Amino acid sequence: MSKGLILIVDDEEEIRQSLAAILSSPDAGYEVKEAAGADDAMELLGKYDFDHVLSDIYMEPRDGFYLLRKAREQGYSGSFIMMSGKADASMALDAIDLGATDYVHKPVSAGQLLFVLNKAERELRLRRENEMLRAEVEERYSFSNIVAKSQEMLKIFNIIKKIADYKTTVLIIGESGTGKELIARALHFNSSRKSGPFVAVNCGGIPENLLESELFGHARGAFTDAIRAKKGLFEEADKGTIFLDEIGDLPLPLQVKFLRVLQEEEIRPLGDTRSIHVDVRVVAATSKDLSQEMKMGRFREDLFYRINVLTISLPPLRERKEDIPILVEHFIEKFNQRLNTSIKGVSSEVMRAFLEYRWPGNVRELENVVERAMVLTEHDTIRVEDLPPSVTAGKHVHAAPPPVPDVDENCLSIKECSKALERDLIIKALKKTGGNKTQAAQLLEISLPALLYKIKGYEIDVDNLA
Repeated sequence: MSKGLILIVDDEEEIRQSLAAILSSPDAGYEVKEAAGADDAMELLGKYDFDHVLSDIYMEPRDGFYLLRKAREQGYSGSFIMMSGKADASMALDAIDLGATDYVHKPVSAGQLLFVLNKAERELRLRRENEMLRAEVEERYSFSNIVAKSQEMLKIFNIIKKIADYKTTVLIIGESGTGKELIARALHFNSSRKSGPFVAVNCGGIPENLLESELFGHARGAFTDAIRAKKGLFEEADKGTIFLDEIGDLPLPLQVKFLRVLQEEEIRPLGDTRSIHVDVRVVAATSKDLSQEMKMGRFREDLFYRINVLTISLPPLRERKEDIPILVEHFIEKFNQRLNTSIKGVSSEVMRAFLEYRWPGNVRELENVVERAMVLTEHDTIRVEDLPPSVTAGKHVHAAPPPVPDVDENCLSIKECSKALERDLIIKALKKTGGNKTQAAQLLEISLPALLYKIKGYEIDVDNLA
């Protein structure tokens, strides 16, 4: 089987034949085509999908640099290796600057040629994998994959399309779990900055004494443990987007420095005397009322007006209930793939419960409830008994009462019966998760340390569950 298709370009037939013999040999295993000049090569590049081009530089009437430029201009993305009989370091650098993958000096030995091609193949494979991953990420955050049909969300999509390419700071407001980071990623991946990095920071999730160093970096020796210089997240996001979640939790001293970043487009690492220019699009988000935070003296007024230029307000799930059915369908499809299950949907009673529930945790809570139910259910359709009590409490849902695990009928002690029931539930959760204690703790809605303590106390043999 061929390792790939190579185009050899050289105006000397003897050299072409020599290289072709090396590359088409059983040890190398390439399929080879030849061109005597740049024009012939361009014609072949239009007909075949070459993995590699191996071209001499000095050719008449058009040289290898011309071929390299034209090939890249017309979209050739494979590796391009330049050859020359002259040992010229500046020429090699010029070739790389124009888009060459590598440069070799003639005469080229078989070992050297195969080494260079193997290296080019690894780089090409890595680049194509990265392109595929980026395409998957971009597709994931395209508008067609943000699940919603309510008028409120469709209006937000239109706003994103209008503002995506502007560098102006965007403030996303919404309750916890409404999908603020999803909207921020949609802004990034539908903009001209999509090839740049997207850096997400939770301002409330990093200890205050570490936050400045995380955001702006630090110089070597800036503090006791700073044994080397560290690049901050703003610098990591250069040419891309930084998403500052829960901006309302940013400490006041750092609010001043953040304001300077917005105004001057410069950061100063901790302990450094120099400033660094950064080209970053800032998207901030908050679940707090920043107007109230300003009145309480916890958020700077000048920073508020600096970030509150373009505002996107995400409605809570209880105000867009028409999105619940398609979200449920989306999550079932998602978790069927992840959990290797084949759940078909939810019962009408479950959907009624979903539509009546107020979802304080919004879309994130709905996603977690669907995943939990899919793991616990013993049917191909999610039923009311598969839902947590918090969702069904106080609702008039017409369904059979949930089954109670078997308990010794002679047991009259609430304490002892509760222990038996708890042990049965733990065993059921462990069976459902294949012995995964972390997932079982999530299903049981207890902490992992608590579950480990109970497993030991009840002498449950996790490795030998039927």
